Amino acid sequence: MPIELVLAGCGNMGRAMLAGWVKSGKLRPQQVFVVEPNDDLRARAEALGCRAAADAAAIPADAAPALVVLAVKPQVIREVTEDYRRFGDGRTTFVSVAAGTPVKTFERILGAKAPIVRCMPNTPAAIGKGMMVVFANGLVSEVSKRQVLDLLSASGEVATIDDEGLMDAVTAVSGSGPAYVFHFIECLTAAAESAGLAAETARLLAMQTVYGAAALAAESGEEPGELRRQVTSPNGTTAAALSVLMGEDRLKTLVTEAVEAARLRSVELGK
Repeated sequence: MPIELVLAGCGNMGRAMLAGWVKSGKLRPQQVFVVEPNDDLRARAEALGCRAAADAAAIPADAAPALVVLAVKPQVIREVTEDYRRFGDGRTTFVSVAAGTPVKTFERILGAKAPIVRCMPNTPAAIGKGMMVVFANGLVSEVSKRQVLDLLSASGEVATIDDEGLMDAVTAVSGSGPAYVFHFIECLTAAAESAGLAAETARLLAMQTVYGAAALAAESGEEPGELRRQVTSPNGTTAAALSVLMGEDRLKTLVTEAVEAARLRSVELGK
């Protein structure tokens, strides 16, 4: 069966996407060729039924994949991309999930004919609950763009942007955002313990409350502000807590500052 997609990197994000493609039936394992130098990670790809090798030189000489997905860390993305220059003739679309690496970097390495899609996923993609945002250069055809969006949808929700400069904001909100939520769970757990709850109970209450609230916000069709108001009785316990969090826009200001710090760092990494 012809190789439809080459996946460079089968770490946590690469494998999560690969598993989603195979499980959803969007790709057959035989259509995917995985390049992964780590023996254990490569074995994970082979366990899914995909062909795999330690380096790009092992890709069959007659291969003409529709897509090459670069799922490696930003620190090595330039070096890894060099290995795929032979597919830069315009027939193969490249998809990068490396944070902070602009399209112009890939154009410089792959040549002026290469269609390139830049994607910012986040870690919940590992369980099919991710948020993926994509930007495509002008060489990506509508057919290829639809194929990329369809594949990414196996890992969660997908949105597109037309201004690559906004990718730094995307990184700061949804790329880094899961860490903010995880830290909130940590803080809520610690607060629950301080209030007298046992550690295991505190952790369960904090985690399930955040999970349930997010699910309700996603599924109810109501605005988050309205849902907040529905929980808040006048002069009640929730109102007392919100007077601390919302007083002088305390939490809003803190989150805004955090997102801006992440955005500025993303800008620095992209230079």
